[in-house]
Amino acid sequence: MAETVISARAVELDYPLYSVNARSLRSVAALAIGGTLMRNRSDSELYVRALHGITFDLIAGDRLAIMGANGSGKSTLLRVLAGIYEPTRGQVKVNGKITSLLEIGAGLDLEATGARNIRLLASLRGYSPWRMSAKVEEIIDFSGLGHFANMPVKSYSSGMTMRLLFAVATSFDHDVLLIEEWLSAGDENFVKQATNRMLGVAEQSRVIVTATHNLALAEQLCNKVLYLDHGQPVFFGSIDAYRHWHSVERHIPQAAAAQ
Repeated sequence: MAETVISARAVELDYPLYSVNARSLRSVAALAIGGTLMRNRSDSELYVRALHGITFDLIAGDRLAIMGANGSGKSTLLRVLAGIYEPTRGQVKVNGKITSLLEIGAGLDLEATGARNIRLLASLRGYSPWRMSAKVEEIIDFSGLGHFANMPVKSYSSGMTMRLLFAVATSFDHDVLLIEEWLSAGDENFVKQATNRMLGVAEQSRVIVTATHNLALAEQLCNKVLYLDHGQPVFFGSIDAYRHWHSVERHIPQAAAAQ
């Protein structure tokens, strides 16, 4: 029997919005999070249930695409899997070493150069940062930083920063890779390079979980899909089953869907 690498059981995550004594624009801004607006039993506080009823298992070899509209909870779920957010209820178990690429700038020293940041990020992953010159050069070459590798990261564009972080995240050994929309800040050439690299990384990772809007990319990289709607799972299964489900959903008349 294949080993379970990631197990999620009845995961819920709540974001408190405001108390009755502090009604303000915070409530309006928080609605952009998505999820379901709730009120607690004492009727004193509103909160958003950003995730609700998330249950699934991933075994070695699985590549999961988390899909859904903006605000559906894709990024939030990735952060729960990464241990950045603790579930309000439920449980997540990850068996193995996690590498994540979730936020541009995460873990970077903006005052340090790109080359130094590569070494710093490597040390956070347990590698000796001062004995990896070849690896540093490989990462710089893939990211296309050129002479910017010797300039402070604060001078980088968002695309340059994303390419640096993507190159680092995919250059070291890991069991689980968590990554979201890594192509959003790349030009066409880098998109092609990154896609090819991900296909290679997929062969070395036990499990990959990515949040994406790109069905073509999901079909190329992943074997499973979890589709979220306002923080709730409405589909979990194989990419082939999702393709069928998605085509059926798109052709349901709006009047029938509302019933």
